[in-house]
Amino acid sequence: MHIQENVSLKQYNTFGIDVKAAFFASISTVQELIELLSNNKYPDPFIIGGGSNMLLTQDIKRLVIHLNIKGKEIVDASFSDTEVLLKVAGGENWHDFVLYCVGNNLGGVENLSLIPGNVGTSPIQNIGAYGVELKDIFYECEVLHRTTQETRIFSIEECAFGYRDSVFKNKLKNEYVITSVTFRLTKKDHKIMIDYGAIVDTLSRKHIENPTLKDVSDAVIEIRQSKLPDPKKIGNSGSFFKNPIISQKEFDALRAAHPIAPYYPIGSDQIKVPAGWLIEQAGFKGKRYGNAGVHDKQALVLVNYGNASGQEIWNLAIKIQSEVKEKYNITIEPEVNVL
Repeated sequence: MHIQENVSLKQYNTFGIDVKAAFFASISTVQELIELLSNNKYPDPFIIGGGSNMLLTQDIKRLVIHLNIKGKEIVDASFSDTEVLLKVAGGENWHDFVLYCVGNNLGGVENLSLIPGNVGTSPIQNIGAYGVELKDIFYECEVLHRTTQETRIFSIEECAFGYRDSVFKNKLKNEYVITSVTFRLTKKDHKIMIDYGAIVDTLSRKHIENPTLKDVSDAVIEIRQSKLPDPKKIGNSGSFFKNPIISQKEFDALRAAHPIAPYYPIGSDQIKVPAGWLIEQAGFKGKRYGNAGVHDKQALVLVNYGNASGQEIWNLAIKIQSEVKEKYNITIEPEVNVL
């Protein structure tokens, strides 16, 4: 394990922001992580995984630890008649993990194909797409306390998952490092989820009536590639904003002024409104401001056209928030962590 000095983090964040880490180390074992966290020479280290859910606006004047722990193992093949438990190390790439599951006939994650980032950060914001959230397949995760270096297990109840939320994002923020996640996956009698229109349309166009796990995964990949930019080609972190959830009263006011506003009911008195629609209607879709901009195919995605600073992108995000609030009286919040 080698600690480097003054290292660019451009290749370690999907926005491609060129900020520097005062010190940097990439670790591949939990023991290496414990050694660094317990080293008093480097107080309050910054942990980075796939770098997909962050916007770096400044240099990090401390040790940056790149979590690169790998490994997958079935820990209980007979968890139930139809399910297995698969333990996956935090440093595994999320999409590679999904493809591994699809290739081994393990169901539950296929709708979450092509989401950027690593497995270890997936529970923090309860990632989700096309009708499936991480909590739907989550069994438990193993974590390491940043200060005491004690290991413990968090159950699904203890994680307190919500919409793009968990205990690790608020109450216990920055207290633990997730070193592995154990998933509850189907090995037969798969529950194929194709309720979202885009998946249905894609499968119909291919004349697929009884889709397999791979069919669903392929459809999701095709959909995402058609409207989301590849971070390897143009810097981005996927959806920058969360879809706002408003009360029925607030929604009635929105629909009165904007009858075509799309929506998704949640419970008896909550409505989810697509943030992308709000941003697009506010006139931002496809707009470029210097080296920062809003993607021309998906208004939820802010992009770095090559040389944008994190602050430039954040300034654009603030501008979008302000104008959406002024036009619709709805507050949209970032899904990414701004640092």
